[in-house]
Amino acid sequence: MKIIRNNIIPFPGYKAINLFGILFVRKNARIDDITLNHEAIHTAQMKELLYIFFYVLYIIDWLIGLMAYVSFSKAYREVCFEKEAYANEKDLSYLQRRKIFAFIKYLYSK
Repeated sequence: MKIIRNNIIPFPGYKAINLFGILFVRKNARIDDITLNHEAIHTAQMKELLYIFFYVLYIIDWLIGLMAYVSFSKAYREVCFEKEAYANEKDLSYLQRRKIFAFIKYLYSK
């Protein structure tokens, strides 16, 4: 995964954002193996959904969560893509055995 360090993307207060498989990181942010694995899981999700559908589904899932929880951060944590990434970010070998469309099982999970 390509990593670009800068002071513009992501917005202040965030350390990294994965856009189309490129990880944009705040210049002085510390990125560890767990964060890299989390973002690599997102890249796998993006690839299997041909990138654009990942973002469409991500926004829809987030908006549904926002209506349900009325909290930006809770809605973010309830996005199925985030649930899969957070659930498996510490398992550094997860991507080697991850099944295609694995995020679907997190779509309706609590």
